[in-house]
Amino acid sequence: MRLDDLLFSQGFGTRRQCTGRVQLGQVALEGAVCTDPARDVDPEGLAFSVEGEPWVWQERAYLMLHKPAGYECSHRPGAWPSVYTLLPAPLRQRPGAGKLSGVQAVGRLDQDTTGLLLLSDDGAFIHRMNSPRRHVPKVYEVTLKHPLDEAQCGRLSAGVRLDDEPRPVRAAAAERVAEHHLRLTLTEGKYHQVKRMVAAVGNRVEALHRSRIGALELTPDLAPGRWRWLTPQDLAALAPVA
Repeated sequence: MRLDDLLFSQGFGTRRQCTGRVQLGQVALEGAVCTDPARDVDPEGLAFSVEGEPWVWQERAYLMLHKPAGYECSHRPGAWPSVYTLLPAPLRQRPGAGKLSGVQAVGRLDQDTTGLLLLSDDGAFIHRMNSPRRHVPKVYEVTLKHPLDEAQCGRLSAGVRLDDEPRPVRAAAAERVAEHHLRLTLTEGKYHQVKRMVAAVGNRVEALHRSRIGALELTPDLAPGRWRWLTPQDLAALAPVA
């Protein structure tokens, strides 16, 4: 693969911009500056840097983000900044097959919800993870306004009525962790589902945090607003549902 084509595939600008980056000496391969845009490189596992920033070639981008509160999962946010502003420009600019470019959120979290958010530029992966037919379990840590009792957990597991749903909506699991801490597992992604289900049993959500998707947990040392690549082990943990 040509070096300028490699840069383009990773989101470092248009083809012309990528050619210019190389010619200006902004790109280093394994620590050595290269100024030949046509340099043939093997992208697999290639470590390079652009303007001193290290990067590793990824054929497809798969990452997790620890979403903080106060960000919208939208490219066109309203009152709050976009979650995509937390990512470096190359991830937002990777060329896509359709009209959208860059990585896309796998599902959404409300602006006031924190926790695990997956992003990718692999459309098939996103579709599989979002498909309601796959019943991908998502675990939420819910801080409640009022004390939680076992009866409320039982109702959440048995199913509660929501205004716009023809049938009761049930949790895959509802665990009382502490007096004001509910661990809720859902396999659906309905609008404001956690908040509405909790309200249906007479309680109120004070804070909401997603801790796990499938068998993949949010990395404990990943600070809010930070992201990292998914490892092969992470993708293997998602394989049964993705």
